[in-house]
Amino acid sequence: MADSLSASGRSSEKLSLQSLQSKMKIDPEGYETELGLVYNQFKSALDLFQQQAALSFASSSGVCADPTIYKDLSDRATFLSHVTPFYPKQLAEFPAQLAEFLKSSARTLPSGLRCHVTQALILLINRDMVDISETLALFMELQTLGDRTLRNLAFTHVVHSIRRMNKKHKNEAKNRALQNILFSLLQQDDEARAKRALITLCELHRRKVWFDDRTANSICMACFHSSSRIMIAALSFLLDYEKIEDNDNDDSDASSGEDDPNPRTAQVVISKESIYKAHNKGTVASKKKKKAKLQRAIRSMKRQQRLSSENNNSNYYSPFNHLKDAQGFAERLFSRLQTCNERFEVKMMMLKVIARTVGLHRLILLNFYPFLQKYVQPHQRDITNLLAAAVQACHDLVPPDAVEPLFKQIVNQFVHDHSRPEAIAVGLNVIREICLRIPLLMNEDLLQDLVLYKKSHEKAVSIAARSLITLFREVCPSLLIKKDRGRPIDPKARPKAYGEVNIVSSVPGVELLEERNDDDDDDEDKEDSDDVDDLASRGSDDDSENEEMVSASDEGDQIYSDDAESEDGDVQDGSVDEDGDDAVDNDSGGGEGGDEDEDQEENDEDSYARAIINKVNKSTARKRKFSDFDGQLLAADTSLRALKKMTEEKLKKPPSDSTDGILSNEDFQRIKELTAKKDARIALNRQGFKVPSSDDLSAKRVDPATLEVHVRARLNKEERLALVRAGREDRESYKSRIAVKQKKTGGQSNRQKEHKKQMPLAAKRAKVARSRQEKKKKQSLSGKQFRGKKAWK
Repeated sequence: MADSLSASGRSSEKLSLQSLQSKMKIDPEGYETELGLVYNQFKSALDLFQQQAALSFASSSGVCADPTIYKDLSDRATFLSHVTPFYPKQLAEFPAQLAEFLKSSARTLPSGLRCHVTQALILLINRDMVDISETLALFMELQTLGDRTLRNLAFTHVVHSIRRMNKKHKNEAKNRALQNILFSLLQQDDEARAKRALITLCELHRRKVWFDDRTANSICMACFHSSSRIMIAALSFLLDYEKIEDNDNDDSDASSGEDDPNPRTAQVVISKESIYKAHNKGTVASKKKKKAKLQRAIRSMKRQQRLSSENNNSNYYSPFNHLKDAQGFAERLFSRLQTCNERFEVKMMMLKVIARTVGLHRLILLNFYPFLQKYVQPHQRDITNLLAAAVQACHDLVPPDAVEPLFKQIVNQFVHDHSRPEAIAVGLNVIREICLRIPLLMNEDLLQDLVLYKKSHEKAVSIAARSLITLFREVCPSLLIKKDRGRPIDPKARPKAYGEVNIVSSVPGVELLEERNDDDDDDEDKEDSDDVDDLASRGSDDDSENEEMVSASDEGDQIYSDDAESEDGDVQDGSVDEDGDDAVDNDSGGGEGGDEDEDQEENDEDSYARAIINKVNKSTARKRKFSDFDGQLLAADTSLRALKKMTEEKLKKPPSDSTDGILSNEDFQRIKELTAKKDARIALNRQGFKVPSSDDLSAKRVDPATLEVHVRARLNKEERLALVRAGREDRESYKSRIAVKQKKTGGQSNRQKEHKKQMPLAAKRAKVARSRQEKKKKQSLSGKQFRGKKAWK
């Protein structure tokens, strides 16, 4: 069996397998004889290899004694896999033979031959000659053989094949069959098969190919596998899912880069000039290229818009959302946590998953909080992650009595005067996060003690204490002292009692629509009243002078008549009370006559109350006397029942837009707009922060880094030296002053400039004469310098 074959036809020539392969693709019918010859050579090589394996001619290392046999076998298998689409009838049994050969002899094959045969089978699957459902179990088995190259090859092929199958539309029946294969492998006790099945499911779920509840639920159920490695892998995927989501678009190959671009790339902008050139400039071929480039840019823009909308979407997703029995999952995992003997890191992972499940589904797991309590110590390892898990497990459905021992443990262990500033800051932040979820845990004395840390000289401690004040300004300002309350939005705000629920009795926001309608009616009434006021003002101009004189006299008399008026007011108050008592007696003992006149009395009270309110609210040019005003207020208090009845009638009044109580689409649109305006107005006027809802807090994952924000960790010697060197990067090396002056790169000195300065001739002669005189004087005084007397003379 040589690599060259004689081709049939007019010119008989020696051809290699590659050249013969290209000629067979061009003219399949002319090379059927050569195809049969190569196919028979493949069969004979396959039989020979199987016979040698049966007779144990292979060495202990797994390498065949005759290397030419597996080389011929791999070459023929690759050749036939390339030409199979051109000869579907002649090579109908070849894919099945190749798959059966791999299934039966994969463990005994040499590494090179195994990879070549696997590549040939992958080529047949990519050309739709073999279905992926028939070979999925085989490729999962190939990943467990210990060959790294073969494992990567098989894993990449499985992921890409399933991804390509679901690219245009999803075949649920086919996906379900493939999922059942992987689910069965995941449930096996064999650790290698279960691990490869779990990795494949996680990768497909991360790429959002199998983004359904069956896949997510099976990954969550892998936390109960008998092997600790499988459990750790499942826990790691569930905990790091948010990080995987951030890097979802970072694919290694180019095709995946086209499908899932990174949203942080620059925005694609299409100009009018490029559109004009694509349709009106250049030749037909260049126009075609420009139009294709334009279409790619448009697709890229649409893809970026879709990704940005998905990233800005507030809907939180996690595999925990698909748990069919979240309570049972949390209880089973908590029981395994209590009885397992794993290392501390694994226990922390299990604890985080339990806390995440309890917080997301708002479960009640009362034994979980005492379990956390024994680990709450400032010196505990990974205490910040532990406290973040404790915060995550708190929600408004948990009884405050169950969390109170844990809450007191955190306060007593972290927040005291002998604790380190870092521990105090972390403790205050944890207390704030827990009180944000369960405000009923805080009492007035404890809050006032914690608030005193706002005066601490440590920045982290003071910031944490002020954040606690800001929270309770919104939640319950009455627990704070007066100077710490500030100006809250609702001074009477209080946390809901345990189990208290607000029941919506109407469409949310319909009161805004009614208020808007009332405002419109008031505007119309105001326009009508303006005309009436104009007419009334014309007739009242003549009496204005008399009214001013009367008001002035009233003001002058009021100064001296306060005592008398107060006495009269007391008398009037007594008369009003007596009248009120008589009215009550008449109402209570009226008998049948009272029943007959009940409607008339209520109407009289309504009209009397309206008249009094209008009279009290009416503003005139004259000042009111205090005695009359007090009497009017007391009379209004006596008709409290009528006022309550008016309020109830106003609340029961149907919306003005629709008497039948049915809102149209325009009404809902107006409600949406009015709600947005109201939220914007509240946000502009708000001084503190908005307290999130319980659903938002449950969906939000607590980051341990936020609990130790503003806390400066101590630096070691290497880190301090690195900071020192970083500060010296822009600084030059030390040089003396003389060296700096000599290296001067600026202009000339004043002495140098004098030599080049243009001066008149007389000035030059005077300068020369002056320098000559100075030189003579210096020479004459050089030998006559006084040096003092000698000591021995």
